[in-house]
Amino acid sequence: MIVALTREVGHNDALRTWLGADVDVREVPLTETHFLEHETVAHELASLENYGSFASLVITSARASEYLDLARAALGNDADVFSVGPATSQVLVAHGVTPRAQSSSRALELAPLIVKDPVLFLGASQAREELADDLSARGYDVAIVACYETLPVALSEHDAAVLHDADVVLIGAPSAWAVARELVNPSTWVIVPGVTTGDVVRSDHERVLEGWGPALGDVVNSLAP
Repeated sequence: MIVALTREVGHNDALRTWLGADVDVREVPLTETHFLEHETVAHELASLENYGSFASLVITSARASEYLDLARAALGNDADVFSVGPATSQVLVAHGVTPRAQSSSRALELAPLIVKDPVLFLGASQAREELADDLSARGYDVAIVACYETLPVALSEHDAAVLHDADVVLIGAPSAWAVARELVNPSTWVIVPGVTTGDVVRSDHERVLEGWGPALGDVVNSLAP
């Protein structure tokens, strides 16, 4: 049983632990993160019309944590902070910020919980914008500021072959699937962390399972022929 892990180098330790020692794990990073200069993000935030008075802040990724202090400076008094996904919440709490609420996976779950505007979003330049669009449609004043971008990795012939031959491929984000899509065999099982990535992968691949966690090893072993 060959399992391909496709997150960036250094981000697969938890997955390896969950998978256990009964599978042949291969790492094939599909993306790399380019973080914007703090000065660039600070300038973008300071240029916003509502700088210093945002009533709600949505952090869409744990990767945005390095810019949290910059974003908080853009908030008004008693502003609410929301997070997309439990991993993002964990990072926020570690930085001394307790989110008012978090989505389990899909950002749009937060829509009914955000009741104060203007709203500031901080995350990836390629972030899905369903939540921002929903809030804008309700008349909220919304600003989106990117602090990083996810770039595709040019794969070697060896890495491409690993993806093609793997029995299971773990895909953590739509950006990773964009790289893997043409290389993953139709018979391969693709396991994603949640519904957002699941919807993207399922649009052109049939064998998709959702859910990363301590039971991942049992799930993978159940797929063995």
